[in-house]
Amino acid sequence: MQRRTLISLVAAAAAATLPWTAAAQDLPAKKSVTIVVGFAAGGAANTAARIIGKKLADNTGLTVVIENKPGAGGNIAHHYVATGPGDGSVLLFGSVGPLAIAPHLMKLPYDPVKDLAPITMGVNFPNVLVVHAGLKIKTFAEFIDYARKNPGKIDYASTGAGSASHLAGELMNDMARIDTVHVPYKGGAPALQDLLGGRVAAYYSTYSTAQPHIESGKLIALASTGPKRLPQLPNIPTIAESGYAGYSASNWYAFVASSKVPKPVLERWNTELVKVLKAPEVITELNKHGLPPQPGSRDELATEIASESTTWGRVIRDRKITME
Repeated sequence: MQRRTLISLVAAAAAATLPWTAAAQDLPAKKSVTIVVGFAAGGAANTAARIIGKKLADNTGLTVVIENKPGAGGNIAHHYVATGPGDGSVLLFGSVGPLAIAPHLMKLPYDPVKDLAPITMGVNFPNVLVVHAGLKIKTFAEFIDYARKNPGKIDYASTGAGSASHLAGELMNDMARIDTVHVPYKGGAPALQDLLGGRVAAYYSTYSTAQPHIESGKLIALASTGPKRLPQLPNIPTIAESGYAGYSASNWYAFVASSKVPKPVLERWNTELVKVLKAPEVITELNKHGLPPQPGSRDELATEIASESTTWGRVIRDRKITME
């Protein structure tokens, strides 16, 4: 199922006068750009893409459309863009799962390294382990104790097999020697629905997805997965400081495009997106949702993807994780 959201409509005559279109030789001929998101509307990826897309439309005068293509942990969207048009009119707000994790778990119909070209990191953030309030678990220590006493009895949601939230749970299983059961969904919103309904017990969620339900008391935040505490949850410890030194499972979304897109177009997109990600109002809005921006060069993103691929490939091999 596709969901398309129009961010900004600008008359073609007005757009033709903008600096963006002046350098037509290194830009797509279309007056619009589609940003594809691999998860259902309502999750962190969609939230960040909408914030960034609105500013991109304001800066360039282009029509910016957010298109949701959920499924297979984001791999459907990544395949769509990898095999899509090569004029730069379609960008992907890609995620760590398909770009750095999935290649170690399954045979993909595309090669993330060969078929997708890096543009810039978008947002980089930790997840937060939350549980349904009905579980009567109030602290991370209680969660570990319960899991050890009840192997296979705690299930945890993820945004899809091979996603960051999936591997965060697998790394926790490995380091704590516990047995929690993975349940994949097509994005953060449907995962959250089942968590709130008590159909799953836990979720390594983005802060923006879980925030209102943490505040309402329906979900209990136990720990964050990054190297530092979340500024929005200063009293919630990290997993690393809770007895599991070295635990780190960051989540991120980055802009990539089909490798068929000419290099000058990719460089121009880097310039425009970095400008957006450095805009004070965008920084403020993304941080409000627990999604700090991390703009950078194309080479920096390529290095980050390679590093994450090495790290998670090792976890997958050591844990003998499969898609079965």
